This record gives sequence, structure tokens and C-alpha cells, in this order.
Amino acid sequence: MASTVVTTRHDQSETTRGWPTVAIVTISGFMLMLDLTVVNVALPRLQAAFSANFSDLQWVIDAYELTLAAFLLPAGSLADRLGRRRVFTVGFLLFAVASLACGLAGGILQLAVARAVEGIGGAVLFAVGPALIGQVVHGKARAAAFGVFGAGTGLAIATGPLIGGALTSGLGWRWIFLINVPIGVASAVLGRAWMRESQVARARRLDWAGLVTSVAGLTGIVFGLLRGGEQGWANPAILACLAGGAVLLVAFVCIQKVIKGGGTLDLALFRIPTFSGLSVIAVLLSAGALAAIFLLVLYVQDVLGLSPWLTGLRFLPMTGALFAMAVVGGVLTAKVPHWLLLAASAFLTAAGLALFGPLVHVDSTWTALLPCTVLLGAGLGLFNPVRAYLAIGVTDPSRAGIASGTSETFQQAGMALGIAAVGAVFQARVISTFTASTAGHALGAAASPVAVQIAAGNLGVARGIPSHAVAVAARSAFFHGLQVSTNVCAVLCAAVLIAVFSIRRRDLHPSAIDAIPGVLPESQSELEPRLPRGTR
Repeated sequence: MASTVVTTRHDQSETTRGWPTVAIVTISGFMLMLDLTVVNVALPRLQAAFSANFSDLQWVIDAYELTLAAFLLPAGSLADRLGRRRVFTVGFLLFAVASLACGLAGGILQLAVARAVEGIGGAVLFAVGPALIGQVVHGKARAAAFGVFGAGTGLAIATGPLIGGALTSGLGWRWIFLINVPIGVASAVLGRAWMRESQVARARRLDWAGLVTSVAGLTGIVFGLLRGGEQGWANPAILACLAGGAVLLVAFVCIQKVIKGGGTLDLALFRIPTFSGLSVIAVLLSAGALAAIFLLVLYVQDVLGLSPWLTGLRFLPMTGALFAMAVVGGVLTAKVPHWLLLAASAFLTAAGLALFGPLVHVDSTWTALLPCTVLLGAGLGLFNPVRAYLAIGVTDPSRAGIASGTSETFQQAGMALGIAAVGAVFQARVISTFTASTAGHALGAAASPVAVQIAAGNLGVARGIPSHAVAVAARSAFFHGLQVSTNVCAVLCAAVLIAVFSIRRRDLHPSAIDAIPGVLPESQSELEPRLPRGTR
């Protein structure tokens, strides 16, 4: 008994010392997610500053998401081999330097390239951060630690429009990137001083073939989705990008199966039903929810005509709901079956998006959006801490880096693909609706170029044409495209409900089960969804 008490006290002391690590990792998660959502409200200013089209604006978001998704897996492997604290510190510094380049960019291409480099630094932080928490916080405190981390990332998603609006309206859009520089450098220095180093003695080697095929495959698919609306889906170059991307991703999986010593992707993780289901959930929910936020921000600014700052204020209800539910989700992670939390998250998110059609009309004010954005924020907030906890909870702590990186890869890939795919649906619908309108017929051959500008949020081009009917048709086309797109996003989020049946408590590693208080029954048979015999 005495030895048990000593061990417990040691664990508690170690956990207490681990909270500075939780703080640093939470700051990194906040910055990374903030840099995704903070850019949304600045898109119209970027469009005006660089004469950008809709695809250019998508690339500002997707260049970051693409490299973030592509480099998460190798970042996790590299951290396990070279040392998590060391790699995490380098990632923070790279993120800060790339943010400086974004702030100084002189064109949309330079900005997109700098955003891609920023995504690489972000991949390192996202892949290694949860593993750093898992190695220093144990027992029941681990659920609380991931609750804090989830609240931090949730707060960034929620407050991004407000912070971005304040910076864009005040200091200028460049400061949404420049503000990362001092924070990133300071956090890297503090992390180097406060965090404990750890590495895996027999970590897998870096898989260059897997890295190249995965990055090239994702890039090909995203590029094809982004350009397909403008160049035509039957265009040979677009078809080649989509087909080539798919072939490269298949080649990536094949490489992972045959490579000696383990590749970038640990395929053994997908033999765990909970991990496989969580990956599907992360892709679908991220694709639907983040693509919707991207378009809703454009709607509030470009259709309703609000400034970046006022747009951020209109999204404050979503901010509050997201942050509150992230805190609640962190607490409930230790008390409620995880499948139930994920199902609730999917239901809230899908319900919020499905309400857009019935509640919001072409002449509605911003208040009509409130039920949609509040439910959307609540669903996202509930999802973040559960996903972070389960991602490393299903495997041995020594594999936490690769498990965390894999889970984050699916989430970020879902965001990138969702913004590209749903954006393509939106753009195609706006163009077809406007060109088919009476005003579009009156413009003749000029209708299509005008429609492309409208889809990019530049409704001013329609107002500049001497016809009130053209401006009305432009607003109607933008709204109709948004209505169809939110329905698509709602379907993606609702599809998550199919995957929650794979989430099982018995898949958790003993180190993660220690974090769940005894309020959960030993067997969750009475809590888990009922399935036919033999399906588990």
C-alpha cells in the first residue's frame, strides 16, 4: 500500500510539472487554428489588394491546409526519432518565420507559398503537441489537460473572425500574420526551457517515398477541385490532376504496406476500430463545418456588406458556443461514452447547417444566421477535445507521435478537401444561376466572367454594370450557391453518425483508461449503440 501511495504522489508531481507543457502546446494549437479562421474575414481585402479570383482565395486557405495535412505524418515520425521537444521548437520557429513572410507578401502567389511553408511548421506543432501532453500528464488529469487543449483550439476557431476583423479593420490585413512572430518566438524559447525531452529508442525512419507520393497526391486532387469550376470538369488537365492525385494516394498506401521498418503511415492503427472510425469522422466533420464557415464569412461581408470588424462581432455567438462546448467536452470526455459525444457533435453541426435553408433568405439580416452559427459552434466545440483524447488514447504512449500525427492528418486533409470540393460546388452553382438569369442573358458573353467575380465575393462588379437587375441577380446567385453548399456541408456532417458505431471504450490503451473515473461501467454494453451480433 505504501508503495502505491508513493507512486501516486510521484505521478501527481509529474503531472503538476507537466502543466507548463500543456500551456505551451495549447498556445501552439490556438495559433494554428487561429491562422486558419483569422484569414477568412480578410479574404475580401486580399481579393481587392491582389485582384484575386475565387480560386486564388481558396488557395490562401488550402495552401496552408494542404501542407499541414501532408507533413503531419512525417513530423510525428521525425519527432519520435529526434526528440519531441527539439522538433516542436523548430516547428514553432518555422511557423513564426513563415508568418513574417506572409505579412510581407507582395502578391497572391507569394502569399500562398508562404502559407504553404507556414503549414509545414504548423504540421510539426499539431503532430507533436498532443504527444507532449500525453507524456507528462497522466491519470485523471489527462482528460482535463486535453480539455484545456481542445478549449484552446476551439477558442481560436471561434474568435478567428473577431480577431481577424479587428486587425484587418485597424492595423491592416498583414497583421493577422505578423502578430504570430513575437508569440511564436517567445513560445519556442519558453518551450525549450520548460518542456521535457522525449524520444522513442526504436522509432521508424523517415519515409521519403511516402512523403512525396502523399503530398503530390493531395496537391493534385485539391488543385483539380479548385480549378475544375473555371476550366471545366471535362478539361484534360483537370482530369489528369484528379486521376493522378488518386493514383499517387493509392501508391502511397501500397508503399506503406511494403516498406521495411515502417513507413510514414502506421497502417496497424487502422486495425483499431475506434481509430479508423475517428479518422472518418475527422474528415467528414472538418470538411463540412470548415467549408461552411469559409463561405458564411464571405456571405456576411460581401452580401450583407459588413466590415471585417463587424463581421467578427456577428460571429461572437458562435464563438461563445464553441468555447463553452469545448470546455464542456473536456469535462464530459472523462464521464460520458465517447461515441455519444461524437454523435452529439455531428448532430449539432449538421442541424445548424441544415437550418440555413429554412431560416435564411436572400433579403434576411444577419440575425437569421444565429441559430445556424450557434449550433455549428457548439458541435465543433464538443468535437475537438474528444478527438484529441481518443487519437493518442488507443495506442501505446511510445507511438503517440505517429498516432497524433495521423489523426491530425485526416482532420486537416478533410478541411483542405472540403474547402476545395464545397467551394467548387458553390462556384459552379453561382455561375450557372447568374448566367441563367434574365440579367445574365442580357449580358450575353460577358455574363460568365462577371459570374466568376461574383463567386469570388466581388459583388461590386455587378453593381458597376448599369442595371439594377444585374445587382439583384448577383446577390441572388451568391445566396443560392451558399444555400446549396450549406446543404452539402450538412450532409457531410450528418454522415458522421454512421462512423460513431466504431467508437469503443475497450479499444483504449490502459494508460488512457486510467484517466476515466469509475463512473463508467466496466463494460459499456448497455451504453454503446446496439449492433447485430458479430459486427464488433
